[in-house]
Amino acid sequence: MPSLTEAVAATLPGALVGATDWCTHPAGLDVPRVGGSKYPDLDRVRSLRPDVVLLNVEENRREDADALVAAGIPVRVTYPRTVDGALTELADLLTDLGAPGEPEWLVAARRAWAGLTDEGPPRRVLVPVWRRPWVVLGRGTFAGDVLRRLGLSNLYAEHGERYPRPSLDELRGRAPQLVVLPDEPYRFTAGDGPKEFPGVPCALVSGRHLTWYGPSLAEAPAVLAAQLAAPVTP
Repeated sequence: MPSLTEAVAATLPGALVGATDWCTHPAGLDVPRVGGSKYPDLDRVRSLRPDVVLLNVEENRREDADALVAAGIPVRVTYPRTVDGALTELADLLTDLGAPGEPEWLVAARRAWAGLTDEGPPRRVLVPVWRRPWVVLGRGTFAGDVLRRLGLSNLYAEHGERYPRPSLDELRGRAPQLVVLPDEPYRFTAGDGPKEFPGVPCALVSGRHLTWYGPSLAEAPAVLAAQLAAPVTP
C-alpha cells in the first residue's frame, strides 16, 4: 500500500522489510519488492518474515489477506473514508508500530486540514478516476471528503455505489461546474477534459495528493487548491 509505505518509511524507516512495486515514495526507497498491490507474490512476502503486513480495503484483495492470516502472518487493514479518519488511523498505526510520538509530518497535516474554511457555495464537480469504462467517485470515499473539505460538491456523493460507472452522456447531463481529473490511477492529461467535456472547465490534479494518506496529507490542501484554481477552460 503506497500511502502506508511512505508513512512508515518517513517515520520508522528501519521497520520496513518489503514493499510493493507501486510504492514509489519516498524516493530511493531500497527494500525488497513483492509485486503489485492487487496480485502480490505471497511466497515472497512470507519469505521476508514480516511481523505484520499493512493492507487497505480498496487497494488490496481480501483473498490475499486471508492467505497471509492462514500462513500465520498478522495483517493490519486500513479503510479511511474521511480526512479525519485517515489522520486517526495513521496516528494509531504508527503508535502501534513503535513511534514514540506523532511525527512532524502528521502534526503538520493536522494543522493544514484544521485551518481550512469554506467560502461561498460549493462548486458542483465530477471526479472521474477511470475511463473505458468511465468510473467516478461516488459515496463515502476518502478522496471525496478531501474535495468536500476544499469546498467542492461531488455530484455523485449520494449515489448508492462508491465508484459508479455512468455513461459519458450521463456525466455530461449532470451539468458539472468543474471536472476534476487526477493523474492516477488513470493518467488523465490536460487534453482529456476539453475533448470529453466540451464547454466545462477541467482541472488536472495530483492523484497522490487527492487519494494518498500519509506525509502527502501535509501539503495536499495547498497543492490541490492551486491546481483546482487553474482549470483548463475550453
